[in-house]
Amino acid sequence: MKTMPAKTAPRSDTSSPSPSSASAAGLDHFFSAVSARHDRWRDLGKAAQAWVAKGAGPALKAECARRLEELKPFESLQAFPGTRCLRTLEERVGAGDAHGVLRLVQRVIQALMSGAYRSEAGEWEADEEGTLGERVMPTAARETSARHYFETLFVTPSPAARWPAQIQQIRKLRRPQDEFVYEPVMVGNFEDALLAVILNTNLESVVLYDGFPFASAHDLPLFKSWLASRLPAGAQESAGDLGLALARAVKQIRPELDVILLSDRNADEILSDPAAAGLRRVFYEVEEPLEIHLSILAGVAERFETPFFDNLKKYAQKPVGTFHALPVARGKSIFRSHWIRDMGEFYGPTLFLAESSATTGGLDSLLEPTGNIKKAQDAAARAFGADRVFFVTNGTSTSNKMVHQALLEPGDIVIADRNCHKSHHYGMVLAGAQPYYVEAFPLVAYSMYGAVPLRAVKQALLELKAAGRLAKVKTVTLTNCTFDGHVYDTRRVMEECLAIKPDLIFLWDEAWFGFARFSPFYRPRTAMGARAALKEAFADPAYLERYLAQEKTLGADLDPKDPRVLTTRLVPDPRKAKLRVYQTNSTHKSMSALRQGSMVLVGDEDFARHEQAFKEAVFTHASTSPNLQIIASLDVARRQMELEGYELVMGSIQNALEIRRQVNHHPLVSKYFRVLEPGEMIPSEFRPSGMTSFTEGATWADALQALREDEFVLDPTRLTLVCGTAGFDGTQFKNLLASEYEIQLNKTSRNSILLQTNINNTRSDVANLLKVLVEIAKGIEERLKSGGAAARAAF
Repeated sequence: MKTMPAKTAPRSDTSSPSPSSASAAGLDHFFSAVSARHDRWRDLGKAAQAWVAKGAGPALKAECARRLEELKPFESLQAFPGTRCLRTLEERVGAGDAHGVLRLVQRVIQALMSGAYRSEAGEWEADEEGTLGERVMPTAARETSARHYFETLFVTPSPAARWPAQIQQIRKLRRPQDEFVYEPVMVGNFEDALLAVILNTNLESVVLYDGFPFASAHDLPLFKSWLASRLPAGAQESAGDLGLALARAVKQIRPELDVILLSDRNADEILSDPAAAGLRRVFYEVEEPLEIHLSILAGVAERFETPFFDNLKKYAQKPVGTFHALPVARGKSIFRSHWIRDMGEFYGPTLFLAESSATTGGLDSLLEPTGNIKKAQDAAARAFGADRVFFVTNGTSTSNKMVHQALLEPGDIVIADRNCHKSHHYGMVLAGAQPYYVEAFPLVAYSMYGAVPLRAVKQALLELKAAGRLAKVKTVTLTNCTFDGHVYDTRRVMEECLAIKPDLIFLWDEAWFGFARFSPFYRPRTAMGARAALKEAFADPAYLERYLAQEKTLGADLDPKDPRVLTTRLVPDPRKAKLRVYQTNSTHKSMSALRQGSMVLVGDEDFARHEQAFKEAVFTHASTSPNLQIIASLDVARRQMELEGYELVMGSIQNALEIRRQVNHHPLVSKYFRVLEPGEMIPSEFRPSGMTSFTEGATWADALQALREDEFVLDPTRLTLVCGTAGFDGTQFKNLLASEYEIQLNKTSRNSILLQTNINNTRSDVANLLKVLVEIAKGIEERLKSGGAAARAAF
């Protein structure tokens, strides 16, 4: 599927905005369900305002009715404001009550934008003119402000007419001692369940009652086409036996969600299916409902727990006497000082109460963790899809050196991107290894390099094989994604390299890409996402058949002089290939961790052989006085990403796409600035999908095709903004933004700057950036006008 003009882009009712919104194609709104839903409520609010302002009229009333109909598919997948609210709105529209419609819509918008419905029961109760929502809370459970709120999806074959009664029965299970409060969302088929998983970012659990049908009643051509391409043949005809198939699909999209299956089938039959590995619990269908309720709460509690941070908070409240070498611990040297008390006032007492150089009191040792740090690292391994995780408090520069030193011996060869971070070069020097550099493709027009083509990596391996040195090649080290946003097809790189040397180790430097685990679009192109896919593929008998067919053509021992080896898409022998994958992750660069917080993710089936060497590398490079606050922030960052990372990452993508659209389509700003698109950042030879733009009529189906087919894709959250056409070099423009507009950024090139959206940005940040660019563009216009023809010619 190629990039389509905006006017012909197909539209899905629950994955794209209304025609009056910014993009009818819907690519951006699929990436941010929250924005799509809010936009539709705002569209309804604008229609109601027009109705009130201009008086009664059939056209305005019909417009409100149409907007309300557009909302129904979204709201059928959400708990708040609920179906009763929509029915009330429908009644008010039908009765011609424009003022009543506007008041109710404004109240819903305010609750959605502020999130008040998550903590205030009153938002669900009757207003002065009618019922807003449906939440009926037992008296003992009304005080929810201290409780975290989430939603649970129930997929059931029961008729929709019974759902209100079922919802009430679920609510009655709430108890005063429950740590969390959740609202049920009911759907009745496979497709609606997956739509809810994609679009409802409040979901934390999914409960499946076997026996539900497959098809949705909504008209969703793009979604149905995408889904059909991902399901095994015959899945749609397996009505009544779709529970495990849906569980598998849910975990592929959002692996952090807990999935509970209720079935009347034999438990052994269910658990023998590989898809059952992703289930939290399996219940017999007549199981006590309270047990299901408790399982839902327990699953969220497990992800909410931050072992080290929780213990550090307790430690900070203890009356501790300190006789160790850390004067700032407990803060007495700060708050009793006549000269540095302002430091204590600035940071507050808790920071100093939570400091210690001891490992007692449950604080554990980062060098040899056995307690709460170990538990926190295990939780991070679960969250990021790794076997093991090691916390690092002095940055990914140190993480990279640890991995190199642990795995390499003097004389080993490392295939490495010449443009990789300097820590890799130093790590190889310290280990006595020899780099064999491979070159990234250049982007001459923008004075930067892209990523290393797979052909170059294969060529290096084949040259070393021809020279009799392949046995010395130990690792392949590449940066994913690059500073400028080039993302590798990690699975294909590892497959083809393992076909040449089946025991290769891969170190993927994902310093800027740690957040990618929490997006279903990015995840397959992460180190651990690709490793999981390869692990599953290697276990499939069909994969061995593919290899054997290749062996008949190219032979078992690939000839480095055979030109077909370089041009063929190779598959390794799954009986010999080992999956040995390491990923370094600058948690502080893309998640809510303090500066220098980093992780090493390990997915190495031979790690037991290298564990002691890895520990020695940790001892070599890690401080014996690690910062406890950095460790705690790594623990908390993991919690946040497991519980709301999906929503946050989708939001950062949405913000990036909005910046692209606003800059490149603004009549004034686009005269002097533009954000580069995939067609400009990735040569066509690496883009067989043909996708050239994120915003010019592209649908999310186009993006998925590019992710499947292209050797490189562009991370949309990394925006290369060309400023040379405005008369600035990158450094000048960076300094202007910092000094005049308080906008900070990291990287510049000769004629561009790099902007990066992340989970910290809001839509207000996007609006402010555009405002600044408009102001700068107006200034350029004024200077050109005042300078006359000579100035315009010079410019």
